[in-house]
Amino acid sequence: MAVSMDELTMSHLDALRSAVSRRRVRALLAGQPVADSDDVLQVWEPYRVVGSYAFATADVNAALVSPTPVVPAMRRPPVLTPVHQFSLHTCAGTSWDIEVTGRVLPAAAFTPDDPDLAGRVILDWTAFDEWREEDQVVLSHPHNPFQRIDCLVTSRHVVVRIGDVVLADSHRPTLLLETHLPPRHYLPREDVRMDRLTPSETRTTCAYKGHATYWSAVVGERVVPDVAWTYRQPLLDGQPIRDMICFYDDRVDVTVTPTTR
Repeated sequence: MAVSMDELTMSHLDALRSAVSRRRVRALLAGQPVADSDDVLQVWEPYRVVGSYAFATADVNAALVSPTPVVPAMRRPPVLTPVHQFSLHTCAGTSWDIEVTGRVLPAAAFTPDDPDLAGRVILDWTAFDEWREEDQVVLSHPHNPFQRIDCLVTSRHVVVRIGDVVLADSHRPTLLLETHLPPRHYLPREDVRMDRLTPSETRTTCAYKGHATYWSAVVGERVVPDVAWTYRQPLLDGQPIRDMICFYDDRVDVTVTPTTR
């Protein structure tokens, strides 16, 4: 029987997982590296979909203090994403404060009890000012070695509506495919009714695409918040969608029709 790779990947979500990073990784605070190594693992605690970097303790240029034993959290969401705090641990181990340059980073380090990770310390991404893979600044979270994005020019006909009002109509979208996420259609601004959109204060960050800004739709007296977003200065992999507009399928009506050529 054929194995579904999507199902295979998610079938081990309840396990402690690790992968060799094969790149130099640095965690910086106030411009100074607190951890710096080309011998780094990426570790996913059970039920986490985004990993964290685990360094050899000798590669952490800071004191680990105030050890606190950790038992796996019994009350937790079924899936843990980057919005869930690092301190919500799902495997046994020890939590540590990091003492560096006169500062204390509370509970910013974790050493799992698993023998395969002996001598490794996992660091909290949010405790540091900047992370680099080689010399490239990395945003939001570590790059997953088993995840990627593809931006494909397509001739599909995409129409976006709210009720009877057309917000966009395009025959030249760019299809963005991201591992384990739904396909998204990014549309040229010329094909979008920009007069129906108003800038939002919402901002998000994607590790693969960069910083996104959002738009709300105004239809008559109705305002639909954050229906669309754009990447004005995307990272390298997201360059094909620079300044294009993408709509949330669950906040507007999106019709996608294949074009025969």
